[in-house]
Amino acid sequence: MADEIKVGAKVEPLRKSRPCAECGRPSVREHYPFCSDRCRSLDLSRWLNGSYAIPVAEDESKASDEE
Repeated sequence: MADEIKVGAKVEPLRKSRPCAECGRPSVREHYPFCSDRCRSLDLSRWLNGSYAIPVAEDESKASDEE
């Protein structure tokens, strides 16, 4: 009976711990790649506020052709 497989058992693959993307402390499984819910929320806030925007260089030759 020890060889039986438990149905519905929660198995999560192990990830190598790495530094938190926000503060540098070791990450934890529940909040990967962050160390805590606080760091995860800070990162999300920056995304939602537009702090992580890709700069766009306007091509002035195309703008002058349209006018």
